[in-house]
Amino acid sequence: MQSALPKVLHEVAGRPMLQHVIDTAHGLAAERVHVVVGHGADQVRERLAGARCEWVVQAEQLGTGHAVAQALPGLDSQATVLVLYGDVPLVQPATLQALLKARTDHQLALLTAHLQDPTGYGRILRRQDRILGIVEQKDATAEQLAITETNTGMLAAGADQLKRWLPRLSDANAQGEYYLTDIVAMAVADGVEVIARSPLTTDEIQGVNNRLQLAEVERSWQLRKAEQLLLGGATLADPARIDVRGELRTGRDVYIDVNCVFEGRVTLADGVRIGPNSVLRDVDIGADTVVEAHCVVTESRLGQHCRIGPFARLRPGTVLEDGARIGNFVETKNTHLGPDSKVNHLSYVGDAEVGREANIGAGTITCNYDGANKHRTVIGEQAFIGSNTALVAPVQIGAGATVAAGSTITSDVEATQLAVARGRQRNVDGWQRPSKNSR
Repeated sequence: MQSALPKVLHEVAGRPMLQHVIDTAHGLAAERVHVVVGHGADQVRERLAGARCEWVVQAEQLGTGHAVAQALPGLDSQATVLVLYGDVPLVQPATLQALLKARTDHQLALLTAHLQDPTGYGRILRRQDRILGIVEQKDATAEQLAITETNTGMLAAGADQLKRWLPRLSDANAQGEYYLTDIVAMAVADGVEVIARSPLTTDEIQGVNNRLQLAEVERSWQLRKAEQLLLGGATLADPARIDVRGELRTGRDVYIDVNCVFEGRVTLADGVRIGPNSVLRDVDIGADTVVEAHCVVTESRLGQHCRIGPFARLRPGTVLEDGARIGNFVETKNTHLGPDSKVNHLSYVGDAEVGREANIGAGTITCNYDGANKHRTVIGEQAFIGSNTALVAPVQIGAGATVAAGSTITSDVEATQLAVARGRQRNVDGWQRPSKNSR
């Protein structure tokens, strides 16, 4: 990976690859999940400190068979063991369920796949359609290299079987490692039938060993998610240009334009439209709301029939009631905007409570921070705040009050009052501008 970061911590769809695999295992109702870590073990455990798993350290990296053997002491002898890989994040639960179902006390189940280019994969050796063993790429003969059925590494076996076979592994091979794949020949010798199952799609088994493969896996994941959204009733302007890095739920007739990024948990109700190049993180958006181009919305809740942007930034704690409008180059933070209220241009409204049908003019700033503490601004319903106004919090503007443009408000304004807080204009006749000295 050419990186200081352990490979399994590189992210796909906003989560470490290893987290995808752990989540998949829990999705299969696993009783226990053991994660064998070696290189960068401390970083891995720190990054996934909240993961529901048991960590097993492989002090020396001596191969896949050696890795699984490190987990043997923690395995119940009666358990079925499913072996997965932290750098293969796309494998689907349905594929693994079929693999688990194929495994019995007298059968070992392998996940294999036929690939047009099997380079790098172990080859499945058969005789009269019966699996006899697996040969790794570096140990294969020219004839064996022509085989297209490959080993994915994933298998289901009995813990008692693994405890019998793994201690017998040898490192007498081209890589000097203990191959997990060698247990297949042991199973055959013990009269255990080896059953093969295939993934639903070949991209499920794609592993990651460099950043090019990481990018390919990312695109595969995103295209899979795009297909789910399309089949669920959403329209994507271009399914190849959407990034979902978390959970995205959409209602009917949702439209998502190109180059949008969704992080955390995002819910888009019926009829929502998201403009191009927008980023949404942990957002709940009500029906028929429109987010125009180039908006960033984070940890916010938007009601129905709202309109946002373009070029708006809604920071955490923003709540817009039905029909509210946020225009271009407006920033909000920890602000509750009432129904049908408007902040249409070039304003910052932070730590504020705004009533219904209020209008906040261009260039308005709520001065909410005194250098040490945050203070709140309250604007009543149907209040009108003129352009280029500074509201120095804590301050309250009453219902129906008007603040004249260019004012700096430091005291409360009562309901229906007009507040003017600006210097009186003075025009000087005959004023001469300063001029530069001539040489």
